[in-house]
Amino acid sequence: MDLIVTELSVARGGIAILAGLGFAVTAGNALVLRGPNGVGKTTVLRTIAGLQPALTGRVAPGPEQIAWAGHADAVKSTLTVRENLAFWAAIYGVWAVDTALADLQLTDLADRPAQTLSAGQKRRLGLARLLLSDRPVWVLDEPTVSLDAATVAHFATLLSRHLRDGGAALLTSHVDLGLDGAAELDLSPYRARGAMSLQASPAGFDEAFL
Repeated sequence: MDLIVTELSVARGGIAILAGLGFAVTAGNALVLRGPNGVGKTTVLRTIAGLQPALTGRVAPGPEQIAWAGHADAVKSTLTVRENLAFWAAIYGVWAVDTALADLQLTDLADRPAQTLSAGQKRRLGLARLLLSDRPVWVLDEPTVSLDAATVAHFATLLSRHLRDGGAALLTSHVDLGLDGAAELDLSPYRARGAMSLQASPAGFDEAFL
């Protein structure tokens, strides 16, 4: 499934920071957002994922087809690793917990309470949720933070598999994930010149994101 963004304008703290953004990520491909710190990369990703409203523009598909992974890992600390994934599996209506555990090398940690995990292990648990989502578009904000080099390489393999299976990915990353043919988009030219009201119409999102 393709991700298509048209004339998107986004705000942070009620002030427009980017305007007129448009691009397409076709199935099987990835697009990496670039730009200096503070330009709005995370804001764009959160808006596309449906976590905040856009000022103007449209995003297709809607958030029901998008899997999001940001700086927060969405881990429930009192649940075990397996219970965390079972919670998300029930939401997504899938039953591939054991596969997700194996793919993110978490099988040996399945019965550990999430609160006892290291930062890297929590990040792997958060990323395992992507595999459970079975959603065609992945939107990823620095997905390899807290991961060691070996795990970064392993996640890159999983991301490449997602693309080979016809998925699409939009991401930011300070690490080269070795994605063959991945395009890059510098957000600097889209900096907004004036403030826009948050009362402007949202980007056509129809459903709450889970």
